[in-house]
Amino acid sequence: MNLSTNIRSVSYLKSRTADLLRQINETHSPVIITQNGEARAVLQDPESYERMRNAIGLLKILSLAEEETRNGETVSHEDVLKTIQEKLE
Repeated sequence: MNLSTNIRSVSYLKSRTADLLRQINETHSPVIITQNGEARAVLQDPESYERMRNAIGLLKILSLAEEETRNGETVSHEDVLKTIQEKLE
């Protein structure tokens, strides 16, 4: 994905909103909106946004798990199975 080709001014957004939204939803490529030559916002279709949020959530979980592992905050496989078995009984 080449974001440099998907940069539009706020003026473009104002005058061509429907076209821009159609493009975003068809291509699933985000568009950077600029104001006075500076990036001010990113427009993205809802499906891609949701996938991105889910991916970030998984990365946070992995990061926490790595930190717990580094800190020795782990439980052995046998202890996990024992706990599950006890709860089932």
